Amino acid sequence: MAKKNSTVFFCQNCGADFPKWQGQCPSCHEWNTLVEESFTKEEVKTIAKISDAKVSTLEEVMADDSPRISTHIGELGRVLGGGIVSGSLILVGGDPGIGKSTLLLQVAKQLSDDDLGVLYISGEESLQQIKLR
Repeated sequence: MAKKNSTVFFCQNCGADFPKWQGQCPSCHEWNTLVEESFTKEEVKTIAKISDAKVSTLEEVMADDSPRISTHIGELGRVLGGGIVSGSLILVGGDPGIGKSTLLLQVAKQLSDDDLGVLYISGEESLQQIKLR
């Protein structure tokens, strides 16, 4: 018996999902941002399985003061709570041309100068553009 597919439309702007395509996302009101994704029923069951999840109250969460890695850029370090926490992921967003790539390449250089491993991943710029910076 063939596996039946489910189709969901995801908004590329805000991440909301809808059962049918629409020209404008009802959630963020952007036009033409919905893309179609197909899943088998088995994949949907696997994705939706959250039996291992545990609900915790904030009182139960232990907040430790993890050591921070200095960015050597004062204001960025302040925004990050004193520096980068090892093993963390930081998403930097903003309008085009405001200096995100330049800032992050400066941080990568500083970390590299401190003999820390750096992996720079870019989904928007070519290798040539990164080298020019």
